[in-house]
Amino acid sequence: MVHMRVAVYPGSFDPPTLGHLDIIERGERLFDRLIVGIGVNSNKRMFLEYEERKRALEACLEGRPKVEVQIFQGLLVDFCRENGANAIIRGLRAISDFDYEFQISTANRKLAPEIETVMFMTKWDYSFISSSVVREVARLGGEYQQFVPGKVSEIIEAKLRS
Repeated sequence: MVHMRVAVYPGSFDPPTLGHLDIIERGERLFDRLIVGIGVNSNKRMFLEYEERKRALEACLEGRPKVEVQIFQGLLVDFCRENGANAIIRGLRAISDFDYEFQISTANRKLAPEIETVMFMTKWDYSFISSSVVREVARLGGEYQQFVPGKVSEIIEAKLRS
């Protein structure tokens, strides 16, 4: 019996950036199935609604049968187990990301030792891009389009007009 390598790439993706897509593309090469999990976080102030983020990601990932997008609530490790995932993918931009990700991955390992966390170092071109930077630049009328895929830019433009 062949064991599928399934990974979850969790995040808020509010909005999805070129850095997120880079991690997705790289993860897709290593795993048989990749689930992009949009985590519901009631503590964060939203820019895009969850369904808008899902629609944006699905538009960017069209034609990639190994990748799917889901919205989830609760513990990440429970979501991984429900989907048969044996790995969690995370992206690292800076040392500050490492500190946070180290804490989270250690907690996840205690909760679910059978699920590995795989860290991808960001490409230099995307090392400064974050969803919060994109949101701020967009809200202030700056040229955020260079940081996001075109399909995401369309959704952001619609949101800013509403």
